[in-house]
Amino acid sequence: MAKEKIKVGQEAIYDARKLGGGRMTVLGFQHMFAMFGATVTVPLLTGLSISTTLLFAGLGTLLFHCLTKFKVPAFLGSSFAFIAGYLAIAPWIENPDGTKTANKELLPYACLGVACAGLLYLVVAALVKIVGVNKIMKLFPPVVTGPIIMAIGLGLAPSAVTNCSNNWWLAVIALVLVIVFNIFGKGMVKIVPILLGIIGTYLVAVLVGNVGGVESFAIDFTAVKEAPWIGNPIEWSSTVFGGVHDKSIAVSAIIAIVPIAIATMMEHIGDISAISATVGKNYISDPGLHRTLLGDGLATTLASLFGAPANTTYGENTGVLALSKVYDARVVRIAAYFALVFSFCPKFAAIIESIPVAIVGGISFVLYGMISAIGVRNVVEARVDFSKARNTIIAAVILVVALGLGNGITFNIGSTAVTLTALACASIVGIVLNLIFPEKDFDPETAFQADSKTAQVNIEKE
Repeated sequence: MAKEKIKVGQEAIYDARKLGGGRMTVLGFQHMFAMFGATVTVPLLTGLSISTTLLFAGLGTLLFHCLTKFKVPAFLGSSFAFIAGYLAIAPWIENPDGTKTANKELLPYACLGVACAGLLYLVVAALVKIVGVNKIMKLFPPVVTGPIIMAIGLGLAPSAVTNCSNNWWLAVIALVLVIVFNIFGKGMVKIVPILLGIIGTYLVAVLVGNVGGVESFAIDFTAVKEAPWIGNPIEWSSTVFGGVHDKSIAVSAIIAIVPIAIATMMEHIGDISAISATVGKNYISDPGLHRTLLGDGLATTLASLFGAPANTTYGENTGVLALSKVYDARVVRIAAYFALVFSFCPKFAAIIESIPVAIVGGISFVLYGMISAIGVRNVVEARVDFSKARNTIIAAVILVVALGLGNGITFNIGSTAVTLTALACASIVGIVLNLIFPEKDFDPETAFQADSKTAQVNIEKE
């Protein structure tokens, strides 16, 4: 059998098995690190369990892959879109000493509402299957999806800057390491710059802060020392099955939270479009938008029933795909296996939580920028003609709405407050403008196809 020689990091790789098991494992570990910071932020803000979150991020990702024929290299992490819903149903309790604690009694009701929101995905998935994806995707030509993908990255940019502001020195070191490893690295080093950047900067922080005595760099290892090695990631009283007893509260939670799914489904289409543009394969058509919606929705429902946050496809991991150029979904499933294993290890979760947020910010500079660049590439490769006024107006309005609204729009349906995120509002505006000023030349079949000549690795078989 002839050996294949793959120039790692220079050309796209669609079958990571050619790299060997060891390299695939390291790549999967990198994907897990990429999603970890944002994924654990949601339980920190809502009071949900980090270990349960990790467990169902892994299970949800694997379920998603099963339902999408193991084709889509997407990782499902915690959705930020539902945070307002959690806090509305289960606001934090203020203690006499001024501190706040999570409302553990009401969180299961919020989880029930999110679980029902996940079921709404199934209804839309069935509608897409019946009507046909091409008719649905006529609503999402490149002039709409391109700016939406740009907005996903640009909308995350402020959080990167905020994280960096905690310690700009660490953030810059992380950023520089990622750039150096990716541009000047050889072989495996070139495709795991995120992982190496995090580890390298973490070691710098330990040496300079904990050993060298520079307080601004020091890392607190108290939680790591106190955390046990093995623990149960699920607490029955925090699940919908063990924590929901009041029907009236349950109904109110469902009514309040289910409409949020409208916004998250818009974001889902944007994320799948971004992954399609990155990889150079139209996942909207194959395995189909109905399958990706089904996978995302069922993963959200499963996670919520057991006390974990809603799941969603992760932009951070799309950034890793673009940076590493390894597009094999097997690598993402390895990341899911890691998440499953480490969900039973509170000590590992404590180690990850000890990583200074400035390091996460420095890494995010590259990842979020990559997502926006993918949106630009999507528009360029689709040859969107911006000499046409309709294209310029649609793109301009989408970007301004997505970046200008900030916290989105909140309105009342009866006595229930519903919040649409800025990205959801931008998606709706883009769809409406595209319907008012239709583009007759748009072909959904080729909307998300990248230039295969530059993306595909041709590996000759034996």
